[in-house]
Amino acid sequence: MAVSSQKSRTRPPGGKFDSLEQEVFLNLWRTYDRLKTIEEEVFGKVGLSAQQYNTLRLLKSVHPASMPTLVLGSRLISRAPDMTRLLDKLEQRGLLTRERRPENRRVVEVTISPAGLQLLEQLAEQVEQCHARQLGHLSPAQLKQLAGLLRDARAPHEDATNLSLVDD
Repeated sequence: MAVSSQKSRTRPPGGKFDSLEQEVFLNLWRTYDRLKTIEEEVFGKVGLSAQQYNTLRLLKSVHPASMPTLVLGSRLISRAPDMTRLLDKLEQRGLLTRERRPENRRVVEVTISPAGLQLLEQLAEQVEQCHARQLGHLSPAQLKQLAGLLRDARAPHEDATNLSLVDD
């Protein structure tokens, strides 16, 4: 899909926004900020960041198997600039384990622990209620349309070899 620079899509000077694309982007950013505030209430109660929760959720999706650190990092919803530190914190809390494979010492395999599974189970209902608070006011048709539009918006910017679970 080619990026269009048609004049008809650009707003005239003097408006609130430089372009329609800017207006949409700023709306996405504001929406993310508002929805993230609700999410932080849930995860903050148990001392997790959204990134840490997502890490545990991904590990649960392959449980009882493990996932290599590089694969895990590539599957997160948002990039984790310091994956080692993120995993260190979760491992210190006993929520996951890491193991270097003897056949390839450079690969670190990560597995969710029973305590990590228990924490996700403890959070399941609260997370569901969080999502209902965030987006429950939209109809199923609106939610499907929004999900499709968001996939379309990011498609040209995705790395096809490292898709997030939302793109599976």
